[in-house]
Amino acid sequence: MADQPTPMMAQYLEIKAGYPDALLFYRMGDFYELFFDDAGAAAQALDIALTKRGKHLGQDIPMCGVPVHAAEGYLLTLIRKGFRVAVCEQMEDPSEAKKRGSKSVVKRDVVRLVTPGTLTEDSLLNARQHNYLVAWSEVRDEAALAWVDISTGELRTTPCPRVALGRELARLAPREVLVADAMEQELRPVIEEAGAAITALSRGSFDTVNGEKRLCSTWNVGGMEAFGNFTRAEISALAALVDYLDITQKGKIPLLRPPLREDPGALVQIDAATLRNLELTHALSGGRQGSLLWAVDRTVTAAGGRLLERRITAPSRDLGTIQRWQSGVTGFVEAPRFCETVRESLRAVPDMDRALSRLSLERGGPRDLAAIRDGLAQAEALAGVIAEQDGTPETIANLGAALTGHDELANILDSALIADPPALTRDGGFLASGVDEELDEARRLRDEGRSVIAGMQKDYAEDSGVTSLKIKHNNVLGYFIEVTSTHGPKLMAPPLSERFIHRQTTANAIRFTTVDLSDLERRILNAGSRALEIEKRIFGELCRRVLRVASEIGDTARALAELDVASAWAALAQSEDWSRPELDQSQRFLIEGGRHPVVERALRAQGGQPFIANDCDLSEGAGPACWLLTGPNMAGKSTFLRQNALISLLAQAGGYVPAKRAQIGLVSQLFSRVGASDDLARGRSTFMVEMVETAAILNQADKNALVILDEIGRGTATYDGLSIAWATLEHLHDVNRCRALFATHYHEMTRLADRLDGVRTATMVVKEWEGEVIFLHEVRHGNADRSYGVQVARLAGLPDAVIARAKVVLEALEEGERNTRKTTVIDDLPLFSAAPAAAPASSPAPVNSALTDRLSEIHPDELTPREALDLLYELKGLT
Repeated sequence: MADQPTPMMAQYLEIKAGYPDALLFYRMGDFYELFFDDAGAAAQALDIALTKRGKHLGQDIPMCGVPVHAAEGYLLTLIRKGFRVAVCEQMEDPSEAKKRGSKSVVKRDVVRLVTPGTLTEDSLLNARQHNYLVAWSEVRDEAALAWVDISTGELRTTPCPRVALGRELARLAPREVLVADAMEQELRPVIEEAGAAITALSRGSFDTVNGEKRLCSTWNVGGMEAFGNFTRAEISALAALVDYLDITQKGKIPLLRPPLREDPGALVQIDAATLRNLELTHALSGGRQGSLLWAVDRTVTAAGGRLLERRITAPSRDLGTIQRWQSGVTGFVEAPRFCETVRESLRAVPDMDRALSRLSLERGGPRDLAAIRDGLAQAEALAGVIAEQDGTPETIANLGAALTGHDELANILDSALIADPPALTRDGGFLASGVDEELDEARRLRDEGRSVIAGMQKDYAEDSGVTSLKIKHNNVLGYFIEVTSTHGPKLMAPPLSERFIHRQTTANAIRFTTVDLSDLERRILNAGSRALEIEKRIFGELCRRVLRVASEIGDTARALAELDVASAWAALAQSEDWSRPELDQSQRFLIEGGRHPVVERALRAQGGQPFIANDCDLSEGAGPACWLLTGPNMAGKSTFLRQNALISLLAQAGGYVPAKRAQIGLVSQLFSRVGASDDLARGRSTFMVEMVETAAILNQADKNALVILDEIGRGTATYDGLSIAWATLEHLHDVNRCRALFATHYHEMTRLADRLDGVRTATMVVKEWEGEVIFLHEVRHGNADRSYGVQVARLAGLPDAVIARAKVVLEALEEGERNTRKTTVIDDLPLFSAAPAAAPASSPAPVNSALTDRLSEIHPDELTPREALDLLYELKGLT
């Protein structure tokens, strides 16, 4: 007969059966224990010891555990490695279980399912990034996306056909995506490509009829029309989110703001390839450093940092919205002292959004209440600063008005909480003195028990007339009153006998108690736990008071974030000499003195080398222009392309731009095909990736798009590549009719400028000096005479023999180009029969002559005009 599991293990197996796809953190005292396969997986993932506990079915039971007080760090590691964790807590005190019998098991239940998209703890989150949980749904011919950050309560939705799913996921960078189980395998590749975990739910979670009822119940409204006109697909996606939150939070729905519907036409469309190529939020190396966000982020609050990232990944296309943002930035730019005062106040603003969310989920602590208190206090102070500033733009004035109205709550929290409360409620000691008389008394008994007993002893001695009366304590009687045998009869006779109750007589003393002493003893013994109970009760009351006005607090938090972003843009513009862009509804694109913000910051960090600014005008002539840019590698073509795309993006994100002047017609779509990479996991070569991205651009770009293309066709044979690049530029010019920057090494393409009205040629300026190539990083109209590829290869450190041989081959090819065209040029060039040049032993020494010697002594910057003229005659005599 197989051995039966112990009652505790039977309970574990029963609970685990409800969460087969999650690791079960089973609470046992001060540890979360894991058993069986969960223990093996967790021990390996966390690099902790795997032990054993008892037997099951004749086999040892694997076991590992983590301390409760350090569980958050282990949870973060497991979530990052793709696990989900079901947290199972003890639902009663072990003493209660013992009352039911010695073998009774403490009641336990899962209180939370921890998944990548449902994190709320500060230690598990990046303070300056959203942590989105996304749901995608398709209802008949409609599809929609809904997303929520439960750590802040932000909830949005937008129409999203299947073809746009990858783009939207790239923009949002969610941690977890919910889909109907029937679509899991079909959508898995695009979701995993976005770096998100995929979670399949039953079709019932996406049901629109029951889902709408659930949504209305969540916000206590009669219909979703109160928040906007949502499609059935949007209702379905929203319903799935709320249903999943109900499952993972075990019925404790977080504090969700009413859903906002995003109009896809109101934002600049940026696909995944462009987001990656332009390195908007992450560098190609993977980290934040080196990205656009890294270069421009001057925000001083966590909420401001999240808002700035959202604006950069989804710039606006609404001119009124952008101009409103710009007016706030300008208000701070024109009042630098006011700007710095505001930023100094903002530095003390805590993350109220995330504090509110934790309080609503009953995961908050005293520090979250303190965050609300401090945030509201700073908001009130900021409102006063803004009100006192003369000539404040309407945008800033309106934000200042949203910071007030919390005086009563702020005063209550200020008087209730100590200055620096502990993180956890169970630690106690977070309420100030004077908040509650019963709490003060319990603390006094807990902290000053001896002095209270001494005071009672003095009172008893005076009342009885026995000055030698003492109050003592032992483990048998507890607290008792002791007098000598001489004075004992006095306390045992009326009227004192009615107050003093005889307990024990010894050889030399008589011991008594009183009702008051017994009550005091009980209160002293329970004072610590009683004080904590009172603090927890008052903490709950304060939380409920805060949550009753959560919406108003959320409005204030959003206003603070807006002020942070506007003042951060202003601080950036002032320190980096950026200008306010002029935006309109045209197809203009004129940049004067444009710079790349990331490269410029990197150059400054490397020693202060200046960035060479360049102009760009894609609005020449009657319609939008396509610039065809030639020049060697390393000359700065890719930088020039990217900087103009980033300038347009920064302008529509509401900021100033790194240029002397910028006039930009609103960009509807931003496309970038820059850089070379492969996708081996999906069977795509570098050239295939290039063609897929180019196809997406040509099929989607409208007339208001901005397109940057770099080296189209270089991944295949020369003539194949040239033909593809040629046709691509023609299509952009004739069909897409959009603004474009097209960089290429195919000099033959410059002929297109003669037959296409909108094509202009430009080149990167290069100088040669003593056989070396010098990149000036300057863009001028015209064509490059050659690519200087061999010179660049030499700079890269290729062996001299390789460089010498490359020059021979290059000369032969160029000679073939100059000769009369034959059927096959390669056949007429003796490339493979020509003897390779011998590798030089060392670099050739420069030729010595009187002329070169004299030139080496000259310092042009030190010559006067007269000296220069005399020198010219002198040099002429040496030739």
